[in-house]
Amino acid sequence: MQNVTNIKKLLVFYIPVVFTALAISSCGVQKVTSTVEIPLMKKTASFKKLHLLDLAVIPFKSSENKSQNNNNSPISSTAQNAEGLFLANQLTSTIQGTSAWGAVRSIPDRKTIVDVYIEGKIINSDGEKLTLEISVSDVANRSWYTKTYTQTVGYYAYKKDMEIYRDPFQNLFNNIANDLLEYNQKLSSGEIKKLSTISDLKFAEDFSPESFEGHIEKTVLGELKILRLPAKNDPILMKISDLRERDYLFIDTMQGYYDNFSRRMNKPYQSWRQATHEEISSARELKRQSVARTVGGIAAVIGGIMASGSTSGSAQSAGAVAIGTGALLVKSGMEKRSELKIHEDVLAELEQSLESEIEPRIIELENDRVVLTGNVTEHYNQWKSYLKQRYEAEHSGT
Repeated sequence: MQNVTNIKKLLVFYIPVVFTALAISSCGVQKVTSTVEIPLMKKTASFKKLHLLDLAVIPFKSSENKSQNNNNSPISSTAQNAEGLFLANQLTSTIQGTSAWGAVRSIPDRKTIVDVYIEGKIINSDGEKLTLEISVSDVANRSWYTKTYTQTVGYYAYKKDMEIYRDPFQNLFNNIANDLLEYNQKLSSGEIKKLSTISDLKFAEDFSPESFEGHIEKTVLGELKILRLPAKNDPILMKISDLRERDYLFIDTMQGYYDNFSRRMNKPYQSWRQATHEEISSARELKRQSVARTVGGIAAVIGGIMASGSTSGSAQSAGAVAIGTGALLVKSGMEKRSELKIHEDVLAELEQSLESEIEPRIIELENDRVVLTGNVTEHYNQWKSYLKQRYEAEHSGT
């Protein structure tokens, strides 16, 4: 009699656990986040700069931890390269909207000489949360600042019935551009002019080191400083200035490449983002359901086995019911894990679709009779080689 009483007590405990697990596993919660827009600051009337600094954004890299730990990244290394280029160009477009800079362009690396550089690391990017580490420095090798930006979006950020399309993570890019503008406003006209001059001298030294060596030097801190200036009517400087204008034109051509890439990539990338957001939300929910169902099922099986060993007919019947219900819950939990694997496979397929957007391009500059092949970095390296050959040919004729 005492055994029957104990078994009934166990069933009173375990059976509610079973049905609680069922109730929990059947409830799905859709995460909702704020959609308040952060405005992009623009140059005001008080922003009186005689010279505007040229700024360039270099394709973002994935952080070492993100690259080494595939479990933290639902995107392959090849697709990460495309994502880094896309996000960098999105920042370029956003900064252009502030009207506080000279030319704002995307460039392949720091071999392209401009006044200010922006480099970034993708710490996290999964469609739900984007975290970027942004580092800003100038042509004089002076670090401005490094700052981490993050934004989390919910389901409604991907609603397609919005009147005007807005990137789900545009707030993050607006924050970066706003911080840049605020820093720029604190620079004196003298500091801006010095950076522009160092940029010109560095470009000239790259083409004619024998003529411009000693105009700038590196300090013990690694920063560049001006030692002396060339004459304004220096014929060599005038020729190099002409080459730099051509270089600017080619950088504009490269920007067209980046913009075209972004246009082609936008639809599949945003689809990847939305699908990844849904997959991660589903995966999180499936894991929760799987644990709840499996734990509840095991509890029911344990209680049922104990009850089935009783000499009481009613306890044995209750135990059989508990075993059956528990087995169903365990089976359901395993099915949820199988369903989760399907979602993970979908992510792998999405990686491939994103990678397919990356193709080599061939650009022919007919005016200069130059054919450039390979990726955008190779294009620029070939272009610089062409400019140097042109300079040497013209310089040897003087």
